Amino acid sequence: MSEIHILPFEQKLQSHFESINKEWVEELFSLEEFDKMQLENPQETIIDRGGAILFAELDGQIVGTVGLSKINEKTYELIKMGVRKSAQGKGVGMKLGKAICEMAWSLGAEKVELYSHSKLGPAIKIYQKLGFEEEEPEAGKYARCDVKMVLKNPNLSCN
Repeated sequence: MSEIHILPFEQKLQSHFESINKEWVEELFSLEEFDKMQLENPQETIIDRGGAILFAELDGQIVGTVGLSKINEKTYELIKMGVRKSAQGKGVGMKLGKAICEMAWSLGAEKVELYSHSKLGPAIKIYQKLGFEEEEPEAGKYARCDVKMVLKNPNLSCN
């Protein structure tokens, strides 16, 4: 069985961040202006603002990606998780999810939140397995999102 390798952001991988996410967003929704900004300029919109992007490599191919956007010193948002169709069902999403949450904790996060849509059932299941719990989403945060989930840092003694 092939091993999934998690790789940090490098500018040469930016095109994968863009293509993997555009593929699923455009198939199910439509790209919003903030999507375009993040996907086309991840260094400026995510990395330089204290966030991170990870990639999953399987059999020498980049097959998945996930981002972490810094909201404030204690809160990060899991963003832009996508896995190519050819690699779905192989544990890539779970491995990316675990790695990005570990990164959030290492950056001092007390919680990670995410916004999704109820029709993204496989993604919601991954988030639930990671320990995320649903909360009421804020009105108007994102046009396509009807689900908000939060994960509190398990390493903190008083959550």
